[in-house]
Amino acid sequence: MTAFTRRLAMVLAVVSMLAAACSGSDEPETTEAAAAATTAAAAADEPSGDMDDGDGMDDGDDGMDDGGDMDEMDDAEPFKIGLVTDTGKVDDKSFNQSAWEGAEQAAAALGAEANYIETEEAKDYENNIGLFIDDGVDVIITVGFGLGDATIAAAQANPDIFFIGVDQFQAEALPNLAGLIFPEDQSGFLAGALAGMLTESNIVGAVLGTDLVPPVVAFKEGWEHGARYTNPDVQTISTYHPGGLDVAFGDPDWGAATARQALDQGADIIFGAGGATGNGALIEIASQEGAYCVGVDTDQWNTVPEARPCLVTSAMKLITPGVADLIAQAQSGDFAGGNYLGEVGLAPFHDFDDIVTDDMRATLADVLAGLNAGEIDTGWPPG
Repeated sequence: MTAFTRRLAMVLAVVSMLAAACSGSDEPETTEAAAAATTAAAAADEPSGDMDDGDGMDDGDDGMDDGGDMDEMDDAEPFKIGLVTDTGKVDDKSFNQSAWEGAEQAAAALGAEANYIETEEAKDYENNIGLFIDDGVDVIITVGFGLGDATIAAAQANPDIFFIGVDQFQAEALPNLAGLIFPEDQSGFLAGALAGMLTESNIVGAVLGTDLVPPVVAFKEGWEHGARYTNPDVQTISTYHPGGLDVAFGDPDWGAATARQALDQGADIIFGAGGATGNGALIEIASQEGAYCVGVDTDQWNTVPEARPCLVTSAMKLITPGVADLIAQAQSGDFAGGNYLGEVGLAPFHDFDDIVTDDMRATLADVLAGLNAGEIDTGWPPG
């Protein structure tokens, strides 16, 4: 079994056929099989509950939230971590938040110092990275596909600094830059396969961030193909935000309105994949009767509790442990440039555990096996 297969096996620890796979967790069993492994994996990507509730800026003059008092450091300079968000906030309950929690987790484990800068507009990417370079950080995490070019340029110009690009595929490897990437299509496919079995109207929907971001498209294609795989009669309604990178992931009102449109068209289970935009969709669906929703990136049962009345699962990218592991590699000298494949998974079913039947779990196990064997077409990449 490859390392990638072992990671994916954690996805369906909720599924009774794979209950014993890949978990070192000592959490109690939460299903009749044992969802401990998936619960442990999801917990690694859960929010710490200690997010900055302001604008992400420290009261000092450097424009950065400070993980510790710079004036009280020991003579030995600590290992310094900087994170630049995409245009969503650091406490977006999704993508940026998961990456920041990975930085916090690594800082706590390594005795390091972690700071972040929130990006207001895409034109600020280069400048925000430069603030951390000027501050003498050891590793810089940039969150999101949109920061890819600025991250590559900064890594090339600063070979003594380590860079981690979340959702940034590296076509050419640099020794000091690792792209943390995920098979979003497989996570979306698993969630879609469940949706195809749960829908009663045979209509499933998706409220998505911009199609300018390949991982979002991969989620969407996987979701639709997964639903059709288990339910050939299913119809799909998928809508991308019409704006650019500056607005597509921070528009909960548009997300809510688009979710209402899908519900009006008969969709009874909807995937929200687009930061705060997707969260707006989830919360809107939760206010309606008789519809399910599916979260994204992390187990949104924990990050968007308002969505719990409809949230049957989440298509997870385990960003937090991926970021933390790469930071640890940078600190230890084991860092390797190129692409680093992170883990994906389905979150536990929580209050909806009873509606996911044994037959559904068996089908999900078969789907996972087919994905692992490369026998299932997820629709991504196209062609």
